[in-house]
Amino acid sequence: MEIFGYSFSNDALLEEALTTPAYRMACPNARDNQRLEFLGDAVLGLLAADRLFATCPADSEGPLTVKRTHMVSSAALCEAADRLGLADRLKVNKGGGPVPKCSKTLADAVEAILGAAWLDGGLAAAREIFNALNLSPDAEGVGEGNPKGALQMMAQAMNPPRRPEYTLLGMTGKAHEPTFSVKVAVDGLGEAEAKAHSHKEAEAKAAAGLLAAIAKKTAASHNPQKNMI
Repeated sequence: MEIFGYSFSNDALLEEALTTPAYRMACPNARDNQRLEFLGDAVLGLLAADRLFATCPADSEGPLTVKRTHMVSSAALCEAADRLGLADRLKVNKGGGPVPKCSKTLADAVEAILGAAWLDGGLAAAREIFNALNLSPDAEGVGEGNPKGALQMMAQAMNPPRRPEYTLLGMTGKAHEPTFSVKVAVDGLGEAEAKAHSHKEAEAKAAAGLLAAIAKKTAASHNPQKNMI
């Protein structure tokens, strides 16, 4: 069996990687892809780090960590899965309807396929799958649907792990139409403020603002001459 340009010697490994936990609702004895996902998550992190280490020789640990977080995020994996038509090959619960493009099921399956390739053909096989995914280290498009989640992953990937701190700065406007002001801060990454008509939306906008600032700073560090113009 073949997927993403790689032909498996052991078809059972790929079958397992494509079997979602939901499929077991119809076939309880089926072996789902969660164990392979666990392995594939580690393989993905290794390959992403290896790629960035080789292609970004001027980057220190901080920028490398940010880029790796973008590369291995659920949003990036879902985009690759959608581009490569993975949803059509998954074994799912037929009663559950089509798999959404942003579903964690797709991201988990990508990692499971990497884990299966590792077991089937070692590092070379896993790298072949990784290359086909064409994951981008850039922030553009990643985390747009869930900026708080993307910022949380970025903070947790730091050494030592950190977490975003959200602070309600104030609330203005009429009682039936208030405006919330929120600040988010991550030690080592910076802070950002935003306003919105709900506390939750203000937090999301603040997280998106900080992600954009981080991406801009990272891009500027790769093109210092741009700042001199």
